[in-house]
Amino acid sequence: MPLSIAQSRRLVRSTRLAGVLLALAALLGVLLMAWRTRADAIDAAADRTRLLARVLEDQATRTVDAAALGLTTIADGMGPSPAREVERLDLMLRQLVAAQPSLRAAAVLDSQGRILASSAPRDVGQRVAINGWGPIPPAGTTALMRSQPGRGLTDANAQLRGDGLSFLPLVLPWIPPLGGEGAPLYLVAAINPDAIANYQQSTLEELGQAAALFSYGGQLLAATTTVPLTPGSWQKDHRLFRTALPAQDHGEWRGPGLQPGAQLFAYRVSRTRPLVVAVEQSEHAALATWRRSLWWDAGALLILELLVFAATTATLRALEARARARRVLDDAHQRLASSEREMSVVLRSVQELIFRTDAQGRLSFVNARWALLTDGSPDQLLGKPVAELAAHGDRASVGLLFAPDEDGSVRTSEATFATTQGGARRFALAVVPLRAGDEVRGFAGSAVDITDRRAAESRLQHQLDLVALLLELSPQPTSMVDREGCYVTVNRAWEQFTGRSRAEVIGQPVSTPMPEAEAEPSSSDWVPFEPVRGRSLLRYETQLRDREGDCRDVVVSKVVVPGDRGQTAGVLFTLTDVSEFRRAERATLEAKEAAEESSRVKSEFIANISHELRTPLQSIIGYSELGMTRGAESAPRLASMFSDIHSSGRRMLSLVNDLLDVSKLESAVGTFDLERCDLRLHVASVVREFDPLLASRRLRISVSQATAPLVARVDPLRFQQVIRNILANAIRFSPEGGIVGVQTESTASGEALITVMDRGPGIPPSELECIFDAFIQSSATKDGSGGTGLGLAICRKILAVLGGRVSARNREGGGSAFEVALPMGAPEDVS
Repeated sequence: MPLSIAQSRRLVRSTRLAGVLLALAALLGVLLMAWRTRADAIDAAADRTRLLARVLEDQATRTVDAAALGLTTIADGMGPSPAREVERLDLMLRQLVAAQPSLRAAAVLDSQGRILASSAPRDVGQRVAINGWGPIPPAGTTALMRSQPGRGLTDANAQLRGDGLSFLPLVLPWIPPLGGEGAPLYLVAAINPDAIANYQQSTLEELGQAAALFSYGGQLLAATTTVPLTPGSWQKDHRLFRTALPAQDHGEWRGPGLQPGAQLFAYRVSRTRPLVVAVEQSEHAALATWRRSLWWDAGALLILELLVFAATTATLRALEARARARRVLDDAHQRLASSEREMSVVLRSVQELIFRTDAQGRLSFVNARWALLTDGSPDQLLGKPVAELAAHGDRASVGLLFAPDEDGSVRTSEATFATTQGGARRFALAVVPLRAGDEVRGFAGSAVDITDRRAAESRLQHQLDLVALLLELSPQPTSMVDREGCYVTVNRAWEQFTGRSRAEVIGQPVSTPMPEAEAEPSSSDWVPFEPVRGRSLLRYETQLRDREGDCRDVVVSKVVVPGDRGQTAGVLFTLTDVSEFRRAERATLEAKEAAEESSRVKSEFIANISHELRTPLQSIIGYSELGMTRGAESAPRLASMFSDIHSSGRRMLSLVNDLLDVSKLESAVGTFDLERCDLRLHVASVVREFDPLLASRRLRISVSQATAPLVARVDPLRFQQVIRNILANAIRFSPEGGIVGVQTESTASGEALITVMDRGPGIPPSELECIFDAFIQSSATKDGSGGTGLGLAICRKILAVLGGRVSARNREGGGSAFEVALPMGAPEDVS
């Protein structure tokens, strides 16, 4: 039932509102998805930071524990009198440093800090201020002291140098056993914090993160190069030591860290040592991948918005069309229903079998097309192995499609199946494994009937054989050359033209353009591939000698023959004998030259006869003017006769002058003195010449000149002649008291356009072009007031020499307009 106007309007408003809501919903959905992916990126980066903190804490702890174990081992091997076995202690200390790359030095100190034994022999005997390292641990216990500047235990000038090197002293107090000599001793190992920092740097280098190792009291012991803190400095005021460590021994947060800006910060306290490992990543770097994905989100949003806009627009147009024409909508519904029926028929005729199987290849789903293979419902095939439905000889190859191997690519095969129509058809099968983790749960596949394609391939082969036969029967000499420049095939016409058999040339290189050519051409056109590279066809003409030795004009055509994978298989040559055509062409050229000579003689005759006619006409005009003057008072009738003679003579002289102009333009006798000038000045000069004539006929000329110069290269006299002829015609055919318009302007294509408009009788549309032919006048002006019919023809010939054009058109409301167009030059060229 058709909707009312009010209902249609409400439906249109509802549709627009629904479109806006859908667009907003799409925008909100994309924004929510982007925010969710951002949160996921932050969570993933935070998890990675926590894991790295655990890994680096474990490495730092193992480094210190390994050094402590080495010191304990040396202490266990020391005798009651270490001062007597210095050489053995030196050897043990050097072995300890060599075994642990993270150690810079190891030494045994007495209670006053004097070095008794050392991995560096030069340090023996020097004193170390061990009391400034921090509280000394109890005997038999290793303790990591505060970070000290310098490269080794005795580097006293480290602070003066300011090179940033430091070491971590690990101290083990040792008391000689009962019966031993001397006071307590100290085993010291200098741990290299740069080794720990290098490990952190190599671990985080590809992840864009930063790490640092602190003592539990807040001293920075080691850090990656991206941390803007000085090793050995104290960071007790940092959030890590102010609030985080007192609460728990591991944790994380988002906010200020060691580097500027918002960071994803994680820390972890060593399980055996007073050490804290901190790892952080810039939140901006963590979201880099997310920011790149925003372009896809923006693209998806744009597509959704465009789809919503397109759907809304289409719906609105449909509603408006329904309101305007119910019948058109009904017709559209009928066409749509017809299209749906046709589409349904097409879908039922699809020759593809879709199926799904379990892991053993037994059917679990089939589409309706499988009715081709069973008399009942396709569901009867469920549970049957696909291989059993194939012909006996193809069952093995079909069974291999469902082999439980690890290959996840598409598996293909061909098999023959018996159909319900009583015949066997060939199908191409494609199967893809369906996996759940590493386990194959089933297979999805399709089968395409290729019976007709195989038959088509057979027919194609027959067609190729037919093409080869047609090539053999072709009257044009044809040959093919491979990429190496050797003959592949020639036809019978080629053998007849060249006098050589195919057995003689097949497989032989092409040494000349044609073996029969009298001489090689100067160009390299005969080279098989160079001239046709990048082109599919090359044609040129040459002269060859046939098997009889006669010279023949031949057009050689070369066509690139495509091969496999975009390569070129060869070049096909065809020869077309055009000897008879060239003879006819030469005869035509001779006839043309004869006609041009005849035209030249005619033009010269017209020019000569025009010159001869002007002398007696001048006498007639002169004597008629004398008779008019003397007989004006004494013999009025005689004066009237002389006036008629004078008028006819003037008209005759005008005709002779026009003929002379035409002959000059056609025979190139007339000359043109070209110069660059402003066309507006010459148009204004011609307009002023007609002031007396305008006054006598009570006409007025409306001139509209272009504001910028109209510079063109013309002959000023000839250009004025064109404007004078056109303007004279406009004045002649304008009604008395009318207005003749003259307009000059420049066009976008760089031309100067002069338009002369009148309100005369106009020109019949069928004559707008022929009035520019010689001796042709418009049928609307053949009333005795016209001229000779040569004026417009002379204008067109002059403009053709100047590179311009002239055309005519009818104006709305009556009258005609003539347009003169000339190519313009630069204004600065005006002389």
